Amino acid sequence: MTRFEQIKLDSEFARFTRMNFDKPQKCTSIDQIRYYMKELSEKIADLKSSARYVPNDAYSLLSQYNAAQNKLIHQNFQEFYL
Repeated sequence: MTRFEQIKLDSEFARFTRMNFDKPQKCTSIDQIRYYMKELSEKIADLKSSARYVPNDAYSLLSQYNAAQNKLIHQNFQEFYL
C-alpha cells in the first residue's frame, strides 16, 4: 500500500468517525459506549481484511472508548457499593 493510499484511508476513516460516532467524553451510558466499540471493532476488522491497513486513529479511538467505559463502570460501582 502506498503512502498516498494510507493517507486517503486515514482521511476517510476520520470523516467516517466524525459522521457516525460521538466523542468518548460525550457518551453518558455504558450501552452507548459498548455499541460504539462494537461498531468500531467491526470497522477495524473490515479495514484489516479489505485494505490490510488500519489507521492508528482507529486504535486510539477504541482505546479512548475503553477508558470512558472503565470510568463509567468505576462511577457506577462507587454509586452502588460505597
